[in-house]
Amino acid sequence: MTEPLKTDIAIVGGGLVGASLAWALQSLGYDVTVIEKVAFRATAQPSYDDRTLALSHSSCQILSGLGLWEGLAANATPIREITVAEPGKPGRVTLRATESGLEAFGHVIEAREFGSVVLQRLKQPGLVNWYIPAAVTAVVTGSNACKLDIESEQGTVSLQARLVVAADGAASTVRQLLGIDARCHDYEQTAVICNVTPSEPHRGRAFEWLTDSGPFAILPHVGNRCGLVWSVPTIQAQQYLDMDDAQFLHEAQKRFGNELGAFRKIGRRSTYPLKLVRAGQDTSGRVIIMGNAAHAIHPAGAQGFNLGLRDVAVLAELLAEKPGQDPGCEEILAAYSSWRKPDHDETVAWTDGLVRLFANPSKTAGLARTAGILAHALLPPLRRRLASKAMGYRGRTPKLALGQPLRNPG
Repeated sequence: MTEPLKTDIAIVGGGLVGASLAWALQSLGYDVTVIEKVAFRATAQPSYDDRTLALSHSSCQILSGLGLWEGLAANATPIREITVAEPGKPGRVTLRATESGLEAFGHVIEAREFGSVVLQRLKQPGLVNWYIPAAVTAVVTGSNACKLDIESEQGTVSLQARLVVAADGAASTVRQLLGIDARCHDYEQTAVICNVTPSEPHRGRAFEWLTDSGPFAILPHVGNRCGLVWSVPTIQAQQYLDMDDAQFLHEAQKRFGNELGAFRKIGRRSTYPLKLVRAGQDTSGRVIIMGNAAHAIHPAGAQGFNLGLRDVAVLAELLAEKPGQDPGCEEILAAYSSWRKPDHDETVAWTDGLVRLFANPSKTAGLARTAGILAHALLPPLRRRLASKAMGYRGRTPKLALGQPLRNPG
């Protein structure tokens, strides 16, 4: 029988979170292998599509600490102001970065641009081992290692890893092979995404209108473009794709108003369904479930990828604390799960609660929404607290998010 190939850490999924983790861990001296089912540059790669990523302040700090921000900064747009409102109701909350002593709450960048920069780094010879396109067909956990069966164009190979990280999306194959249950809630909403160009400059302003069908968000982008994320009932999603450009812009203008003047141009439209998926556990044996495989959440508040990046920062910090240690030992997995659980719980509860509150048609819920918005509008301490949480500063914060190196100099 052929002996399995060996690696320190196998990452299943080479999307946004998996690629970021691979870059972080290879710098710590581990032998890292990535298994990704979609070939490089394939348009089907779901992570590197037309979506606009709103990177929080803490995420930008993490990327800077990993040496990735310098490649992203030129195509990133600062978010200097965020306005949140419920259309047709009194009050609005406007958060300004200057109130928190910052130049920006974070930056906006296209998912495709992010993927291009990270993958270009990872494709340097000798940094990371790749199986692409390839799929994991079996996972066997053991006391000293995990064994993965990998099916690729070259046939089936077995890979032995001391740690396996499942970063393979909301429908995670690894999670299913391990028999880990996941709670799934279909919001019956679909996000319609595209770029639009308004007649007036955005000046780094972002807008989120909270409606009964989900949020309508406008995010500042390069060249005075804006990223539009429009949550609509799933049963109506196709009609928004079928509209001609003029009709779609007209409907979007009615929903948004004239905060940025008239919408003049529109880019390609695409959609993705909105669901909450929460894994029942984020570790099993020598396996860590990470990113959307552990917590796929509604885009309200733009927290999804930011939550995944904090997963990356925490695991990298735990492994950096004791160089050369067994990356899949029980101590590491327990520490990771304990650290991440409060952030996961709070972020999922916040985004899910926000969507459900604004979808609730009752008069009591309506009064609660109005009262909450007015309170945040009138009270600076509440605005600062909201801004801090939106920037990713929740509970115990990893070193990278605080602008500190993974390892102390010397």
